[in-house]
Amino acid sequence: MYDRVLNLRALVEHRSVFLFGPRQTGKSTLVRHTFPDAAVYDLLEADTFHQLSTHPEHLRQTLDPARRIVVIDEIQKCPPLLDEVHLLIERNRALRFVLTGSSARKLKRGGANLLAGRARVARLHPLVSAELEGDRLLERINHGGLPAFLDAAEPRQDLRAYVGTYLQEEIQAEGLTRSIGNFGRFLEVAGLTNGEQINFAAVASDAGLAPSTVREHYRILEDTLVGEQLPAFRKTRTRKPVATAKFYFFDVGVANTLRRTGAIEPGSDAYGRGFEHLVFLELRAWLDYRRRDDPLTYWRSQSQLEVDFVVGDAVAIEVKTKSRVSARDYRGLLALAEEVPLRRKLVVCREPRRRREENGVEVVPVRDFLTALWEDAIIE
Repeated sequence: MYDRVLNLRALVEHRSVFLFGPRQTGKSTLVRHTFPDAAVYDLLEADTFHQLSTHPEHLRQTLDPARRIVVIDEIQKCPPLLDEVHLLIERNRALRFVLTGSSARKLKRGGANLLAGRARVARLHPLVSAELEGDRLLERINHGGLPAFLDAAEPRQDLRAYVGTYLQEEIQAEGLTRSIGNFGRFLEVAGLTNGEQINFAAVASDAGLAPSTVREHYRILEDTLVGEQLPAFRKTRTRKPVATAKFYFFDVGVANTLRRTGAIEPGSDAYGRGFEHLVFLELRAWLDYRRRDDPLTYWRSQSQLEVDFVVGDAVAIEVKTKSRVSARDYRGLLALAEEVPLRRKLVVCREPRRRREENGVEVVPVRDFLTALWEDAIIE
């Protein structure tokens, strides 16, 4: 059991919570550890699902009135149940629901009752450095941060099975796409381009699909929280920025599995991709867990100057796997700073010690960066 950053108890103090996250991120474990005395309805249990899907009112009829916390796992499997949840909340303002799900797509597109602001929305990410003893950097670059796989005896085999299970259960079982074979081909190509600018036409060509189908498949990945776009920062004028978003999968291990990447060692191209991907995931999780609205973007000029991550308009971060950073490695940071009044310009790298250049660029070892990030010392 890991001590997770997400504080569910604080979130439910004033209202109910939708807790979303891909499978195996640890939603059920976290909820049941936080609320051991809660009433639990697990819709993955066949009898529970059958009873509540055919007679949603059974939730109201069977709930012990002494309970103050009610957990419903995999709520997207039975959207009509949300009407009963709504009714119970209205009748008892002290009652709190924790509604977990691996996808909000079915709820949104089915016109489900999303409780009209009576429930907060939170997201559980794979494990981050603040939840681990030591950042376990190389392990996570190889196997990702899903709790069940990070500590598994055979993580690669387990990850391969997980990707197959996702295809079967999350996509096929919910009817999110008409052809699981087409989606499987798309997913393999999308894995190969993880962390790169999205080129719908190129992905469509490689997967043998129409560009419109590829666009819809990317939306499925986002709606099921299996990946997300990183938009381009577009507020520079002198240097014209590109507008195309990048795409990252929600976990480094899942991306490696789709790419069929073998063992990754420092200094390899795969290590560089995983290193950058991991920094992205830590930033994304920090923004979500701290409930920050700062946009997370990247910047690239038409002349190919680039900054890996921009948080809001104030903090720019370049990621390098080098053990010695030179001025050439942060030209993009200096170019962006000429047009945007950045408060901080950071290079996250493998140097052993932190240092500051005369031009204001901060060279920060990755472990120092991760520690400072979760101590809220990177972004004000």
